[in-house]
Amino acid sequence: QVQLVESGGGLVQPGGSLRLSCTASGSIVSVSAMGWYRQAPGKERELVAIITRADDANPTTDIADSVKGRFTISRDTPKNTVDLQMNSLKPEDTAVYYCFGKVAHQGSWPSTENYWGQGTQVTVSS
Repeated sequence: QVQLVESGGGLVQPGGSLRLSCTASGSIVSVSAMGWYRQAPGKERELVAIITRADDANPTTDIADSVKGRFTISRDTPKNTVDLQMNSLKPEDTAVYYCFGKVAHQGSWPSTENYWGQGTQVTVSS
């Protein structure tokens, strides 16, 4: 009933930039949180950045310490999209990046369910 579709991954040299985008679609009533996680080979999936919608005028943003100052998350609430601008990329940023959404849809409202995108590969290498 809900799909998250990501785009924007690829190969980039250290110090370069990439922008990831994710759009949620389906029978959506509301999206209470939307963001990005990543999983490197042999490691657990970890939070990169997420925006919650406690108040659209003052959303709450949580960003991992490892990417603070380099990554920026932004969200278009009416369009149900979330973008991750990644600057000054490092080899340790190499991972599969997953879009995450906490969504109330027509079959679940008022309860929310967690949804994941299919993942997009980001490789930082010279």
